[in-house]
Amino acid sequence: MKAIVTVMPKAGVLDPQGKAIGHALGSLGFAGVADVRAGKVIELELAETDPAAAKAAAEDMARRLLANAVIESFRVVVEG
Repeated sequence: MKAIVTVMPKAGVLDPQGKAIGHALGSLGFAGVADVRAGKVIELELAETDPAAAKAAAEDMARRLLANAVIESFRVVVEG
């Protein structure tokens, strides 16, 4: 099974990479972009065959290593 973990800065946390991307988009003429938040996507190929168990394992990985719980939130989606 494939688990996709999306990690994003929590609301209110300074996101300098997002600010830089927003500024660059404005410089390229994309004036309609109000705010940019930059995160990361991690794809995990798991040997688990049960979707619920795969999601639980990926969430545990995210809590323990992939996301910094103080400044980041995460979301896990499992694909068959």
